[in-house]
Amino acid sequence: MQSVASAIRAALLTPEPRAKCFATREVARAWRRGALAWRFDVTMPDAPAWPAAPELLPPGRMPKRGKFGSERARIALWHSLAHIEFVAIDLALDMAGRFGEAMGEEFVGDFLSVAADEAMHFALLARKLEALGSHYGALPAHAGLWEAAHATRDDVAARLAVVPMVLEARGLDVTPATLERVEAAGDTGGAKILKRILDDEIRHVAFGTKHFLRCAEMAQANPETHWQNLVKRHFRGAIKPPFNDSARLAAGLSREFYAEIAH
Repeated sequence: MQSVASAIRAALLTPEPRAKCFATREVARAWRRGALAWRFDVTMPDAPAWPAAPELLPPGRMPKRGKFGSERARIALWHSLAHIEFVAIDLALDMAGRFGEAMGEEFVGDFLSVAADEAMHFALLARKLEALGSHYGALPAHAGLWEAAHATRDDVAARLAVVPMVLEARGLDVTPATLERVEAAGDTGGAKILKRILDDEIRHVAFGTKHFLRCAEMAQANPETHWQNLVKRHFRGAIKPPFNDSARLAAGLSREFYAEIAH
């Protein structure tokens, strides 16, 4: 029987986006069926395999999207969202494969389900781009999304603090405003995609928070203080409002975590 680690590694090293989505969802299904052995007999790669396009640029070199109503800006928005979800597939896979042996079966199952969700989100967004006459890879994309994973590759608590509880939680903050703009433009199909993503991301942040609380308990540390210290040490950006407090709270992420260090 194939090991869970080798199945995850194979998905991480699949570069073509549609094939990565298929491989990821198959890993998650195989895990649910009990068709993968609980063995961590291979290591996770330092970086996942990605396609030649999109070109990856530093944040400061990313082109401006322009006004939301223009065709160019709409395509740029959906392309940016597609790239975020594509990288999120690998973030979740790496979480399960890199830290799963130490954290246990529930942890692996949670993050494989996250990876499958992200694969589904990417597929929806890729189809949206194609309906607009474009495709994933047609525009440059942000190069910094994987940096948070690489910087926390040796510390599961730091990874949980930064990826689900900062980066994905930020998605809870900004998605409602994007959803409003999309609805105002009459794009009902796009609005349905964003609503689905928002609902799923609340669950993803909740998984991250749940397992972070376990880490804090094992470290005999105050969860909020432990989270703040790890974020200050490992996250280069700022924790800044506006916050979607209700969605964050639904994910178990109360203001006691982030209000004190918000800028």
